[in-house]
Amino acid sequence: MNYEELKEFVYSAPFDVMTEVYRNGDDVLSIFRPTKLSKRFKNYDINKNFQIFLKENDNEFKPNHFRIFIDLKFRVMDYPKRRNLLLKSFDNIFYGMDPIEAVKPIKKYKFKNCLNDINTIAQLAQLFLLEQCEGYSKKSKYDPASLYMQGWIRYFLHEPSTMDFLVKRVSYQNAAPPVKYTKKDDKNHKEFELKVKPLWYL
Repeated sequence: MNYEELKEFVYSAPFDVMTEVYRNGDDVLSIFRPTKLSKRFKNYDINKNFQIFLKENDNEFKPNHFRIFIDLKFRVMDYPKRRNLLLKSFDNIFYGMDPIEAVKPIKKYKFKNCLNDINTIAQLAQLFLLEQCEGYSKKSKYDPASLYMQGWIRYFLHEPSTMDFLVKRVSYQNAAPPVKYTKKDDKNHKEFELKVKPLWYL
């Protein structure tokens, strides 16, 4: 599904039941739309809020953004020459492409170190991008709001720093990705461009 198709699918899913979004072997991605929210999420709109679940074999849990960042960093460590290919594929997901189509150029490479199959990671990334744009209650400094995550994806794939340094940086409270990875896609930034060239931040 492209971004708009996924958005329609998610917000037409029933409340209070687990809805499968994607299945890839033993990996299953699902969403859950609760009608009752905890006090922590009391300001969230129940019509826009959804939770993401990943099931690996018999283990089901809520993944977070670090799974995407770390998986992609492992891949670029395995294949440094495929850095730009990974960047372009995940940029295409950000720009709305079907994630399975976006990562087809990557499928032929056998990565030694990764957390999940590339299709699962791509589909999960698309779900997180949708969640950031639609599901969060707070106003984002970015337009689109998904640039927060996309900026970090670009940072993890492009920066040569160690995994330790990258994780530490993104873990800082209220940390934002370097503006060099977001400014031309951000409608709130003075350097925003309606049409940018691929990998404009390199």
